[in-house]
Amino acid sequence: MLPHSYELPAAALLVLGGALACFAGYRLFKIVLAIYGFILGGAIASSTVGVTNATGQVLTALLGGLAGAVILVAAYFVGVALLGAGLGALVAHVSWNYFGTGDPPPALVIVLAIVGAIGAMFLQRYVIIVATAFGGAYTLIVGALAMSSSGGGTAPTVRSADVWILYPTIAAADQRWLPVAWVVLGVCGTAVQMGLTARRRV
Repeated sequence: MLPHSYELPAAALLVLGGALACFAGYRLFKIVLAIYGFILGGAIASSTVGVTNATGQVLTALLGGLAGAVILVAAYFVGVALLGAGLGALVAHVSWNYFGTGDPPPALVIVLAIVGAIGAMFLQRYVIIVATAFGGAYTLIVGALAMSSSGGGTAPTVRSADVWILYPTIAAADQRWLPVAWVVLGVCGTAVQMGLTARRRV
């Protein structure tokens, strides 16, 4: 949650971070962890401040973001597990749009998050590539939608309070194409990263 005037720079950060994660997530994994730790920490911290306190929102977002970045980078292996868990939770939210409305059942999110975390620890290289490619692809799409006039469903705003609230797993009714675009971009990012890491190992 940020003042509405910060929507454009925040969306640009999402696009930049998403593109970096999507196409170079494995080679720059610690940087990607720092970016996503910053985004997650900032989102959580800023949500604790009242919508009328613009300065407080920005300061808590920055402090929370720095804390999140330090935590994820310092806890590398925990970050790998969390990355897998995050991908599992993201898959649950995106796929649920085809089976029902609203949020997916908590049990489904928990099960897929656990499966993702376990898989990430056993197959680190491949899971990091796939998770950063698909996570980055979705982040890039969310940021691009927020920057465009059609981004209202994915990054809605509370106009009365002049606040921008990011909901990265909620698509509007006219954005049913979003999961398809996510998969296509994620596959492209995976292919690029596989090619880069294969050339590096030669």
